[in-house]
Amino acid sequence: MFDNSKTHNNLWKRLWEYDPSGLLVVDPDLYIRVVNPAFCRMFNVTLEDVLGQPAQTLLDDVSDFTKVWQNDIVIQGKQKEYSRYGLYVSEVIFSIEEEGIIACIMVDINHELERKRELEKLKHETVKQVNEVVDNQMKVVQEIAGLLGETTAETKVSLLKIIGMLEREPFI
Repeated sequence: MFDNSKTHNNLWKRLWEYDPSGLLVVDPDLYIRVVNPAFCRMFNVTLEDVLGQPAQTLLDDVSDFTKVWQNDIVIQGKQKEYSRYGLYVSEVIFSIEEEGIIACIMVDINHELERKRELEKLKHETVKQVNEVVDNQMKVVQEIAGLLGETTAETKVSLLKIIGMLEREPFI
């Protein structure tokens, strides 16, 4: 006989264990009640380290959790950096009032932050290179203008000498 509740529980257990998103559940006093393995990996902690601890000791700023609980709102897609963990995440924070909990789903977007930083670096390097090229072109233009000025002046001097000689000599 097929036991549907056992299969259902096994499915949820596997989803919980293999979900790459960090899952955190706190009570209204902001004490950590539940975390999944991905959360532990993200913050480099064990389940035993964090259960029952104030969320603030791990997350520093928990004001969004308070806002969600007090105002019965959902904060969705907020990007946040946890620099001491080398972590950049997109968060969804919501309350489940009938359960007396506030849940947070954290999606690791470190790759996106890295991509943004690389793009900014590339932009900066490109602007620097363009400025160097323009500076070099300006130097070359100035050198060419200087040479043209010198040769024009030499040509003028030579022409004036020729004109002076021609004016002194009688025509035949």
